[in-house]
Amino acid sequence: MRGELQRIVDAVAAHVGRPALIEDRRQRVVVYSEQNGLTDEVRRASILRRQNAPEVVAWLRDLGIAEARQPVRTPARPELDLLPRLCVPVRHHDLLLGFVWFIDADGTMTDVDLAATGLLKELSLALYRENLLGELAAQSETEAARTLLADSPDTRDQAARALLEAGMIGADGPRTALVARLVGSGERQPDELARIALEQSLVAARRRAGTREALHLVRHDHGVLLLPAEPAAGRPAPEAAARHLDEDLQHVTRSLGSVQRTVVGVGQTRPRLADVVESYAEALHAARVGAQLPALGRVVLWSGLGSYRVLARLGDQQLTVADVHPGLARLLAAPGSQVLLATLERYLDQAGNAHATAAELRLHRTTLYYRLQRIEEIAGTDLKSGDERLCLHLGLKLARLTGQHRPDE
Repeated sequence: MRGELQRIVDAVAAHVGRPALIEDRRQRVVVYSEQNGLTDEVRRASILRRQNAPEVVAWLRDLGIAEARQPVRTPARPELDLLPRLCVPVRHHDLLLGFVWFIDADGTMTDVDLAATGLLKELSLALYRENLLGELAAQSETEAARTLLADSPDTRDQAARALLEAGMIGADGPRTALVARLVGSGERQPDELARIALEQSLVAARRRAGTREALHLVRHDHGVLLLPAEPAAGRPAPEAAARHLDEDLQHVTRSLGSVQRTVVGVGQTRPRLADVVESYAEALHAARVGAQLPALGRVVLWSGLGSYRVLARLGDQQLTVADVHPGLARLLAAPGSQVLLATLERYLDQAGNAHATAAELRLHRTTLYYRLQRIEEIAGTDLKSGDERLCLHLGLKLARLTGQHRPDE
């Protein structure tokens, strides 16, 4: 199929007399002719990565290329290092399949009538078949990956066997799950361009790991990457892969207003592909905790979450601060309690050591004791009780996790 597309794009380039590049409807590079003559950074990068940056996609979509039925001239965009272009949309029975692109830096290119040559019809049929085969393969892999993360052990075993038998995964063995989340600004959820950026980063990470060694899946609010746990020649270990994935996400989402920041959660390794669902659950919890607590950093390991491992699991059962310690809920609701809450958390972090707490907060010991007394009065607690301190400490961490306690803001 790619051989047919290569023949067509070479024929198109020869007919027009300049290099041609074909993208699918999501503006991923499918095939291109010899790239002689003037070019720009956008074309070089798209050929290298087989995809366009989200800001380039957004700019071109704003110009109406996805709705066009006739060739569209796109102007230069110097800040993107984008030269003027002529875009020919490719449709089959009005279904958008992709685009043919020509750089027209000097504006001398006349309108291209590929339909008259028969090349446009050939291209639309070839892209239609490519799209159909690609969609079927992608759907099959996506369905197997989804099933791999299902609840039933028998179902997961069947999915692992199907992936191995179909050659989508080269071999079974230890696997680690990574979960990438895009955190929207305010109440905004990441939009379609952000999800495209997420998939681009997952695909790049998968290439680094080896396409037949890893799997990826994009879900409604996060992306999943299932990696071989043991590093091989040219393949990063899971923690290093998580850092690379985070760097890619930072790069591709930098210009997207719907994304405030990114976080990658890393689960612990499981011995078989069919068991990776457990690593996925850990990575998902780690990413959710990291989304709530920016101080943990952009790459969050489940193994390093401490008490948040318990609280993240309990959060699934709708646990509230009042369930852990009713008095702490009163303290959280009390007007002007931020200073008392910060003091209490530091005191508990220091295992009840008043001397260390006063030194860290730069307080006189008398001031510290006064604050601790006020905390005991409002919360109805006794800080000399180890059980009370444990409940208060867990309750404060849960309040951080749920956004009720934000001392860093």
